[in-house]
Amino acid sequence: MDPDVTGVLKRLEAGETHAARELLPLVYEELRRLAAVRMSQEGAAQTLQPTALVHEAWLRLTAGVEEFGWDSRGHFFAAAAESMRRILVDRARARNSLKRGGDHQRRELCENLAVASERDDVSLLALDDALTLLAKEEPEMSRLVELRYFTGLTSDEAAEVMGISSRTAKRHWSYARAWLKRAMGGDEDPAEN
Repeated sequence: MDPDVTGVLKRLEAGETHAARELLPLVYEELRRLAAVRMSQEGAAQTLQPTALVHEAWLRLTAGVEEFGWDSRGHFFAAAAESMRRILVDRARARNSLKRGGDHQRRELCENLAVASERDDVSLLALDDALTLLAKEEPEMSRLVELRYFTGLTSDEAAEVMGISSRTAKRHWSYARAWLKRAMGGDEDPAEN
């Protein structure tokens, strides 16, 4: 781990909340890369840009927090993955909400885009519901899916963040994908990465 990031995280853990301002420049490019990977997997309905996703996730991670509980780089990126997941799910729910006409189909110039958009939102919401259930049974596997699916980490990168072996991460990934597919009705593999 980058010694600067480690030092800032230790200072945050020791209660130096102003050190959070030093953390963003150290992790920004990696967060933006992860957000860009995730956003490239989103459907046509997603209008959020990677930079905006990073900024919103950062605000959620740090806004009004008196104590930061990130004791490692892995813990920080896991919190960032959860934050990105919440943002994307909240936006999908908002697009589908009744007050925004969620039960009516919006017609675009290209009919295929409108259909893909609705399917993407429904899939994201179904994945979120299934992940919540998986977290109750297998929290480590749920965390792995968040890191892989919502931040775009590879299996090896996620294993490093979680402090598990690559082999364990790959085994957990296979199990979690099968579990999620079954929980979501078995039609599509929610995490094709």
